[in-house]
Amino acid sequence: MSDSHDAGQRQPRLRVLVYSDDVNVRQQVILALGRRPHPDLPELQYVEVATEPVVLQNMDAGGIDLAILDGEAVPAGGMGIAKQLKDEIYRCPPILVLIGRPQDAWLATWSRAEAAVPHPIDPLRLAEAVTSLLRPRVPATIATT
Repeated sequence: MSDSHDAGQRQPRLRVLVYSDDVNVRQQVILALGRRPHPDLPELQYVEVATEPVVLQNMDAGGIDLAILDGEAVPAGGMGIAKQLKDEIYRCPPILVLIGRPQDAWLATWSRAEAAVPHPIDPLRLAEAVTSLLRPRVPATIATT
């Protein structure tokens, strides 16, 4: 076994779904967060998604710890998808929406997303929001190792 495989067994990864129809937005999110946005969190494993049906399929299957949805995606925007997920999935994991401008925060509230971060993506702001949403999902024994 390789060292990286052993490390993965000691500390499970958190699965983060990143949805946008724009590959550049998905890459900006992943680059902004990196493998581990905060020392209290285990490494992140990203699930990149470009279409609404695949978002729904992944979320229905379970195993996602956080969904980051692009509110500016077309034809299905992240806020509408967030609302649908919150309405349809029992114990839906936290959702962060990327909004076009800070004034759209009220729409994120309507969608029942737990957090919103405006475009252009600020890596520090995104990491803070993601950390606050993921920290409660990490058992204390993992967070302190």
